[in-house]
Amino acid sequence: MSLTDTQLDRAVGTVLASAAGDALGSQYEFGPALDDSVTPEFGVGQFGHGIGEWTDDTSMAVPILDVLARGDRLEDAGSREEIVGRWIGWAQTAKDVDAQTRAVLSRIPQPLTEADVLAASRGEHERAGRSGGNGALMRTGPLALGYLDRPATELASAAEAISKLTHWEQDSASACILWSAAIRHAVLTGELDVRGQLALLPAADAARWGSLIDEALVPGAHPRDFMAQNGWVVRAFQGALAAVAEASSLVDALERAVRGGADTDTVAAIAGSLGGAVWGAGALPAEWIGVLHGWPGYAAGDLTRQVEAAVGR
Repeated sequence: MSLTDTQLDRAVGTVLASAAGDALGSQYEFGPALDDSVTPEFGVGQFGHGIGEWTDDTSMAVPILDVLARGDRLEDAGSREEIVGRWIGWAQTAKDVDAQTRAVLSRIPQPLTEADVLAASRGEHERAGRSGGNGALMRTGPLALGYLDRPATELASAAEAISKLTHWEQDSASACILWSAAIRHAVLTGELDVRGQLALLPAADAARWGSLIDEALVPGAHPRDFMAQNGWVVRAFQGALAAVAEASSLVDALERAVRGGADTDTVAAIAGSLGGAVWGAGALPAEWIGVLHGWPGYAAGDLTRQVEAAVGR
């Protein structure tokens, strides 16, 4: 489709703001909640990521973005297999890989097929008894860019399929569906509307998630309210939504997410993908954009070019 300049800015914002939130939150990961008087700054991350360097959140999103930038479709098993193959290669030298993802990737034989991947994901879920970490939601941002001119139902199917590559639990799939669809809606309209995406879920699931969304949208809600267990996809979703919904600007949204404490880089990356779709890349400070970098040797300009290719601009 032909995007307006404003819509394109919001599409780019989806990826750049997520990377910025990821890098901003890196040095505060595992730390306490911060007071509103504290202004988060870029610094060396807990796992040694450099100033402005994104972590696993953005690194796992990049292969999804690259597939879309090439014009390939996420419905194709070959595309999903390529994404997983790149995750496996990345994980071999990554500074940090979340435990759920590492466990699944280590189970996948080489050469791989999607059947192998799904068997590994389901097998790890059955072994652990759960797989509802936030590691799929953190990387879901770019998906919407391939579906701006396609039905939201198709995006929902893709979001679930990509989630289940490493996180078998339905909570993860539902969170990714809602967040991806909200990003799509925001890029197209500039509106924040997560609740409006509930129709994409089965009725019982939609009712549960409607209540969870309402908790995050209570006036005055803050990511700190969802700090406990924010490595769980549900609390990460709620914390990120609270960060965006009560923010006065994109920078405010990202700073609020980081002040929430605990899994700061991931909650801020999730918040950034939706906040960037609402406010656009133009709302990010130039000095933030200038320091962004990370695997696979990309900087902000590379992410921007890939977004533009993904949306056909």
